[in-house]
Amino acid sequence: MTAIMKRELAAYFYSPIGYIYLGVIYFLSGYFFLAEVLLINSSVLTPVFSALINIVMVLTPLLTMRLMSEDRRRRTDLALLTAPVTLAGIVLGKFFAAAIVYCAGVSITLVFALALNAFARINWAVIWGNYIGLLLLGFSFISIGQFISSLTENQTIAAIGGYAAMLGLFLLEAIPFVAPIPALVSVINGVSVIRRYTPITHGILGLGNLFYFVSVSGVFLFLTTRVLEKRRWS
Repeated sequence: MTAIMKRELAAYFYSPIGYIYLGVIYFLSGYFFLAEVLLINSSVLTPVFSALINIVMVLTPLLTMRLMSEDRRRRTDLALLTAPVTLAGIVLGKFFAAAIVYCAGVSITLVFALALNAFARINWAVIWGNYIGLLLLGFSFISIGQFISSLTENQTIAAIGGYAAMLGLFLLEAIPFVAPIPALVSVINGVSVIRRYTPITHGILGLGNLFYFVSVSGVFLFLTTRVLEKRRWS
């Protein structure tokens, strides 16, 4: 697994993808930090974290679109599937490589928090809550994008599919307003990303909400493994 992770991590920076991802997320988060915090003399980073939700939703498919589809397109997946490494090791190695790059991007918020803390009193519980929530949300997005990438050899389709899936998770919130059926509303509330994410950003780390995001990541990593297993025996 470690060898796969190192290989994939290096691949991000052999190509422009890693640099583009980090450059864009640093630039946009810096812009919102300047516009929503510094210029109005605020000590609250919540607007930056709120903007980052939309930013990572758009950018995460860039990280995941090539994770599985690139090997399939170049026909190197056959060698990988017959290598002395478990399928779970392949999937987790690729997942952790993308997660490391993702963490490198969103960690800029901690730099902002430390800079603010030097001049003002900030609520660290909220900062850590937002940061943990952003990490859990990102890991879920990566696992979903990786699964979609395993279904196609076309990176563009993988990126569009990943973005559509992530957008769909947020649009679930609108269904109860369109179809206010009690049973449906109950189901939507149970699987709603926003309802699980929001308490974490307030520093309330409920086990149910944490388990939700861990479960989403686990389920899609498991599905990706099953896709590889099917391809190995086909």
